[in-house]
Amino acid sequence: MAVPKKKTSRSRRNMRRFAGGNRLEKPTTITCPTCNEPTRPHRVCMCGYYDKKLILNPKIKTKEKSTTQNQ
Repeated sequence: MAVPKKKTSRSRRNMRRFAGGNRLEKPTTITCPTCNEPTRPHRVCMCGYYDKKLILNPKIKTKEKSTTQNQ
């Protein structure tokens, strides 16, 4: 049975793993039409909208609300 004579280094192992087009691709992002933030497709945005419909209460506060509370 074939057994490696020496331990394969992390560098050599990673070069083998990611060579030949096996690299990880950047995730696809879209721009939310309501808040213009980059989000993943087919997911609810941080502003609470999905497909231009309000689904959840927003998790982030907008600048307009924070300025009116301070005055």
